[in-house]
Amino acid sequence: MFQGLSARSIGPSGMSGRVTSFDVDLSNPDIIYVGSASGGLWKSENGGYKWAPIFDDQPVTSIGAISIYQRNPNIIWVGTGEGNPRNSHNSGNGVYMSNDGGTTWKHMGLENTRNIHRIFVDPFNPDVVIVGVQGSAWQDTPDRGVYKTIDGGKTWSKILYVNERVGIGEMVRDPTNPNKFIANMWEFRRWPWFFKSGGAGSGMYVTMDAGTTWKKITSEDGLPEGELGKMGLAIAPGKPQVVYAIVEAKKNGFYKSEDGGFTWTLVTTKNIGDRPFYYAEIYVDPSNENRIYNIFSGTTVSEDGGKTFKTFTNVGRLHGDNHAFWIHPDDPSFMLIGNDGGMGVTRDKGVTWYYPENLPLGQFYHISVDNDIPFNIYGGLQDNGSWTGPSSVYVRGRGDNNNLIYNSEWTRIGGGDGFDVIPDLENSRYGFAQSQKGNIQLYDKVTGDSEFRQPVHPEGTFLRFNWNAGVARDPHNANGVYMGSQFLHYSADKGKTWEIISPDLTTNDPAKQKQLESGGITYDVTGAENHTTILAVSPSSLSKDIIWVGTDDGNVQMTRDKGKTWTNVATNIKGVPAGSWVNQVHASSYNEGEAFVVINNYRRNDWTPWVFQTKDFGKTWKRLVNENSVRGFVHSFVQDPIEPRLMFVGTEFGLYMTVDGAANWVKWENGYPTASTMDLVIHPRDHDLVIGTYGRSVYVLDDIRPMRALAAQGKQLLDKPLALFDVPDAYAASTTRGAKGYSATGDGLFAGENRPYGALISFYVREAAGKKDSVRIEILQEGQVVRTLYANAKKGFNRTSWDLRYKEVREPDTSKPKPGTADGGGFTAVPGTYTVKVVHGEDIATTEVAVLGDPRVTPITPLERERKLAMIKRWEASVNQLTAAVDNLREALAAVERVDKLLADREDDASKVLESAGKDIKAKVKALREPIFGKEDMQGIYRDPTTVEAIINLAANHLGDTYMIATPTQETILSQAEEAVKSPIANIGKFVQTDWEAYKEKVKEAQIQLIE
Repeated sequence: MFQGLSARSIGPSGMSGRVTSFDVDLSNPDIIYVGSASGGLWKSENGGYKWAPIFDDQPVTSIGAISIYQRNPNIIWVGTGEGNPRNSHNSGNGVYMSNDGGTTWKHMGLENTRNIHRIFVDPFNPDVVIVGVQGSAWQDTPDRGVYKTIDGGKTWSKILYVNERVGIGEMVRDPTNPNKFIANMWEFRRWPWFFKSGGAGSGMYVTMDAGTTWKKITSEDGLPEGELGKMGLAIAPGKPQVVYAIVEAKKNGFYKSEDGGFTWTLVTTKNIGDRPFYYAEIYVDPSNENRIYNIFSGTTVSEDGGKTFKTFTNVGRLHGDNHAFWIHPDDPSFMLIGNDGGMGVTRDKGVTWYYPENLPLGQFYHISVDNDIPFNIYGGLQDNGSWTGPSSVYVRGRGDNNNLIYNSEWTRIGGGDGFDVIPDLENSRYGFAQSQKGNIQLYDKVTGDSEFRQPVHPEGTFLRFNWNAGVARDPHNANGVYMGSQFLHYSADKGKTWEIISPDLTTNDPAKQKQLESGGITYDVTGAENHTTILAVSPSSLSKDIIWVGTDDGNVQMTRDKGKTWTNVATNIKGVPAGSWVNQVHASSYNEGEAFVVINNYRRNDWTPWVFQTKDFGKTWKRLVNENSVRGFVHSFVQDPIEPRLMFVGTEFGLYMTVDGAANWVKWENGYPTASTMDLVIHPRDHDLVIGTYGRSVYVLDDIRPMRALAAQGKQLLDKPLALFDVPDAYAASTTRGAKGYSATGDGLFAGENRPYGALISFYVREAAGKKDSVRIEILQEGQVVRTLYANAKKGFNRTSWDLRYKEVREPDTSKPKPGTADGGGFTAVPGTYTVKVVHGEDIATTEVAVLGDPRVTPITPLERERKLAMIKRWEASVNQLTAAVDNLREALAAVERVDKLLADREDDASKVLESAGKDIKAKVKALREPIFGKEDMQGIYRDPTTVEAIINLAANHLGDTYMIATPTQETILSQAEEAVKSPIANIGKFVQTDWEAYKEKVKEAQIQLIE
């Protein structure tokens, strides 16, 4: 039904997002597959210059591992769910296989494994696959371990298992022996408030028979004593008896084995990495067993078998926090690296790197908008700071290319892990940008300056800010802002001063406040596990006294007196486990007592979707979604501010919409992939839905008023044969050509899809006509049709656009169009109100559109505009007269050609006379056309500036457009053009009255009934 309305992917991709895995077709190494943490699977067929997503229609979006069957590289196995169990990691649902290079996919089982870190297809049999399952970080589960299929995924057997808390930390295969694997079984567990790496279940295992039997390697074999954690493993391809390992232990160390991994020796404990739970991977140069690459927050290389390491890639050239690495087995100068900021490609062993900036994998946590025209979008990203960019640009492309929002349009306004951004709605130059642990700054987009404005406790009490702390604009004070720690803070002066307006609104559970002990064997105290904190703040737009707060430990608090007293209404929300994560709270814009809460509990491996609504200040709650209505736990919610029955929900696996007040939900898939949909905002002026994703950057669904109308009218709308919806205000803005700093961009740059220029025209047809251009659209000004367009309507909702141009004046070099042809675009429509008329068969619908001037400039006065319009009409009149005259010549030539064909078989005298007369006509027409168009049939380029056509085109260039002021120079060139057309028009008129009439008489004498 909604196939005619599509979301736009606008990027950005300049900072990209977390890349987790690679594989390359060795028979054609230009074919590269890249797996991302939350943006799906991508493919390049040209060495990494151009990319296409190939997993968008699958039910999950997180890729943990890729394995190509190299004997037939169309066969690809993929394990879903990333193996980087940070606090914001993403999960999958098992294994997939493609036998056509990623065009289509089939789910092959292991759906409960959640996170697959490694996958290996047997090099001689694509039905034999071994999978290293890390498993969900959020719960002990029996689905962890190593699995194997020998029948192409029909059945799976678990071939290595320790216990419910132990999964794969790393697993490698001997490139010279496909039956030999070394695996790190890793005991780990994440809670919302704590992380523990390591334990008695961790260890190293070796199999020589593809998993039938395993040998555990212990301290007796040279590994460190005591509890172990995560390991990095690498077998030297050129000398496979040499194996290396990074071992997390009481003292983390780098180890070496020279007997294939059965005995080990400590090499060093220095400069080997800093965060093994997130990155502990090593790789060996296929041609040099002593050259080792170590990827972690940085990337280092050893040339001496691990004794010393030096920097290999610098942050700045490439992003840090590395998770994936690939080396060509026969050409070690060709390498790929993947990290939190995308990927890099080197073909000279790291001397130089190419950064593909066209992978839009941005992991946005939050989205906000300002009131500029066009409005700007703001958001913070995982490990990539906070950014702002335009929702659309006044840029025109070449041909039908509308992908025009380049990365250069985006500006960084904050650092760290970026979270919520609050732009100043009165002056978008300024605003607040927040990074992890409540580090909030007042930014200046122009200068790049920022001022730290985090609240402090007046008595020195430690403030617990969440990794993603709650913050909100005060809708009643342009300078007001709320921020949550365990308390709610308020500033009335943009953060210069703060007051605490609540007690501790969390459970204040000491058992959940041990973040300084988090990490397990290796401390990981970054603030990511800060708990018993405020996550969401929502002040009511209807009352300055009503504020809602949600916490990470399950509380939903509400005040009706701006913080003097608070009520915890969480226990009134039935069916939700205590302590669940209150991700969002939304005070209603309709009723003071109404609010919505988004709750998820996946951090305790509970994937139930929850959105609740109250209409009585939290005394009772209604559940709006369940497992049957949406798929995946819920991240985000927004209610339309105009039509309350229209709502949108963002889940871990997509975007959902209801038009009947949550009775039914439909998944939105038009132009929108499977994506972790983190935040949703409806622009209050432009009625666009802005979608922030965790893995696919930002999407915009323009003008949701058709859905709003459906929500208001329901079946009554669907029963109409034709419905036309309100058209958004349209701005007749000047446009530039192409991206900033570029003329032509090739295929290596990302460009987001721009909003169609002009007026968006949305309509509904109950039945499609089944033919092209089945809908006629007329634009009328004061009752006169000024432009006619056509659209190919599909059954359901459709959208097209008017580019705000009047009907093009046909110039003399253009033939008459066929009936039913859409008008070309001419001069820009002047500001005013226009009628839009849509005709579909016998049905007609009309509405109006306001055309406004360029919002960036001061418009010319009405008197100046009238003068300019008068000049344009004079130019058009001259062109019309000349075109009509040239049409006569064109028709004369066509008639002579038809006559000549009829004379081809005749030999009588009359036909010879007529044939001679036809040649004379052609010669005279050519002579008449030459002053207008110049010499014809010239080889090469011949542009004569003295022709009439050149003069009228020069006049058009001078006139410019309707919004430009008239000048004396324009008057001069316009007069010259008016004078220039007089002679050819007169000469053609004389030709028609004399020569052409005489020719027609000869045709009659030849008894040819072709010309009247």
